[in-house]
Amino acid sequence: MEGYKKIILIAAILTALVGAGIYYFFVYEKPKEISLPPEVLEKPEKVAEKPPPEKPPPQAPPEKPLVKEKKKAPETVLELEKSDNAVRRLVKELSSHPQWAIWLSNKNLIRRITAVVDNIAQGVSPRPHIPFLAPQGRFQVIKRNGLVYLDPVSYNRYNLIADVFASLDVEGCVKVYQQLRPLFQEAYQELGYPNQEFQDTLFKAIIELLKTPIVKGEILLKKKVITYQMVDSYLEQLSPAQKHLIRMGPENTFKIQKKLREIALALGIPENQLPKSVIYYPENE
Repeated sequence: MEGYKKIILIAAILTALVGAGIYYFFVYEKPKEISLPPEVLEKPEKVAEKPPPEKPPPQAPPEKPLVKEKKKAPETVLELEKSDNAVRRLVKELSSHPQWAIWLSNKNLIRRITAVVDNIAQGVSPRPHIPFLAPQGRFQVIKRNGLVYLDPVSYNRYNLIADVFASLDVEGCVKVYQQLRPLFQEAYQELGYPNQEFQDTLFKAIIELLKTPIVKGEILLKKKVITYQMVDSYLEQLSPAQKHLIRMGPENTFKIQKKLREIALALGIPENQLPKSVIYYPENE
């Protein structure tokens, strides 16, 4: 999905300063009246009035204490070639699943993720870049009445991948992605895209996987030279990346698509631009 970029809002908090008023209290005392005897009509001597007290010179307002502003620590500039340790520190808290830390022990994390995203966006299988995600056990089939079907037991081999992916913290993923976005862009340019945005390719990859149908029911296969292909023409024409998701089974596909949808919305892709989940029952004829 090209043209959609994450719009990052920066909120500003304003503080109000309240000044305190100073109240002055003046106390005045009335002079007592003295009654003079009627015989004495002498005028009282004038008492020299005391000059009014001099007003104290106005005091200068107190100086505001000097507050030294703390200098912001310079942002750490990561080098793509030496970014693995820093990336591990940033992303290790995104999931509490123990397998997550094991996956992060691999090298060239940014380059791997970038290549995987690019492959999926083009519909290509990302398998060469993530051999550590290869499922345990062998692909199994069921033979019945001369026909070969995909054995649902094979779906269980992908439970671990789906569980780890579903455990990721969405807000944390988006925050870390924004921090690491320059590195992703650099790695993307290394792949031969000097004038394209990695984020556009990321959106396209998410859309590609969300377009994958959730397949329920038996999947009829036919033998090729050393592998199998699906008899259903609609399923067989899907991209290799989408077929990987189908081989994970309907429950795991649902888990992964649910998390992808949450991440897409958090990145700013409008909900009405995201493909809706589709349940599909194969035609086995």
